[in-house]
Amino acid sequence: MVMGDVATGTDVLVIGGGPGGYVAAIRAAQHDLDVTLVERDAYGGTCLNHGCIPSKAFITAADLAHEAGNAEAMGIHADPAVDMAGLAAWKDDVVDQLTSGVEKLCKANGVHLLEGTAAFKDDHTARIAHGGEGQGMESVEFEECIVATGSRPLEIPGFSFADEPVWASKDALAAEAVPDELVVVGAGYIGMELSTTFAKVGADVTVVEMLDSALPAYDEDVTRVVRSRAADLGVDFQFGEGASEWHETGDGIEVVTETDEGETASYDADKVLVAVGREPVTDTLELDTIGLEPDENGFLATDDRARTEVDHIYAVGDVAGEPMLAHKASAEGVVAAETTAGEPAALDHQAIPAAVFTDPEIGTVGMTESEAADAGYDPVVGEMPMRASGRALTMNESEGFVRLVGDGETGFLLGAQIVAPEASELIAELGLAIELGATIEDVASTIHTHPTLSEATMEAAENAMEQAIHTLNR
Repeated sequence: MVMGDVATGTDVLVIGGGPGGYVAAIRAAQHDLDVTLVERDAYGGTCLNHGCIPSKAFITAADLAHEAGNAEAMGIHADPAVDMAGLAAWKDDVVDQLTSGVEKLCKANGVHLLEGTAAFKDDHTARIAHGGEGQGMESVEFEECIVATGSRPLEIPGFSFADEPVWASKDALAAEAVPDELVVVGAGYIGMELSTTFAKVGADVTVVEMLDSALPAYDEDVTRVVRSRAADLGVDFQFGEGASEWHETGDGIEVVTETDEGETASYDADKVLVAVGREPVTDTLELDTIGLEPDENGFLATDDRARTEVDHIYAVGDVAGEPMLAHKASAEGVVAAETTAGEPAALDHQAIPAAVFTDPEIGTVGMTESEAADAGYDPVVGEMPMRASGRALTMNESEGFVRLVGDGETGFLLGAQIVAPEASELIAELGLAIELGATIEDVASTIHTHPTLSEATMEAAENAMEQAIHTLNR
């Protein structure tokens, strides 16, 4: 059906239906604003459809299979087989439940939904190109606009995602068969999560990383635990090498790497997963028509109310800069929406938690010890090794630690780093503690359930106060 060129109006136009956009749209509608949300692909964005949710479903299934097959110490003997097609169907069902839920929530809150690609025509009008040939164009006039167009994976020269053996992360998560041999380019959080996951379901995995370590954004003692565990699973790390090209070999492919010194190496594979980062999507918006220009990395600069240099244009989520995290996008979406409604909202980024779903998981929030020192604090640090946790031992998962960083003068909790099972859940308590201005003593004096992993946070706080009971004080 040809829709033709029609024109509508709205108070708030939200471009992009990911965790920044749909949250912004719903919150603005809750303030009785007329809201239109434009999405060109699928509601829920990369997070729900191609990232956070499908990857965690895959990781959960791989963990279950691996644990069942490696539980001899508990007296359990099993040889599980992973049916990737069945796993993919279950994962897709989880995704479908969530994405359809987003669409229903938007409609229930009165958000008008439009499918298509939006670009600015002028500073109060956007043109929506509906998907498919002959589907027509639509103009939407708006008072205010929230840009939440997200990001896309970076390609590297010689490795086009259009080539069948070259995977972006979304391709890896849609796999219906486990490759015998997988080369992963990049040892960031996506590369590390998927390399350990594919190793658990039977692939021989080689990770190629130009830097000299994995997860460079985290402290070395944090990443050492994860890297060691991945190596135990059979992941082969090749640091100091960059992928330069790939060739077909008849029964697979060969990935060629090169060092800074020009030395080359090659690795056989069935697939090569390129996970070297993501870039914000701003090139589809025709920003020049409203006088807005991204920075050299493609990000839109925003103030503490998520406003860009054009007062009535907001940017949230991946397009607004690092960290590219779904919960950061949602928080920015809420602030942008409440600002459009005239509410006194503002961003506070001091307690944004982050998690990496490796084995074991990593959870962080706030400052590290060195960051606290650089910021002028006299940091005090307390740690609890997971090998001293009764609950961790009963889970047969005793690698890692909980570390708290506090201000030596005031006692305020400044940050935490956890590498441990369920670190992604454990970090929430410490994010709340920072948000509420809690002290190390507050955490230490909070009675924690026994036996749980969360006891380690209490013990680490006691360790920082040199009052630890179950570990030696530092």
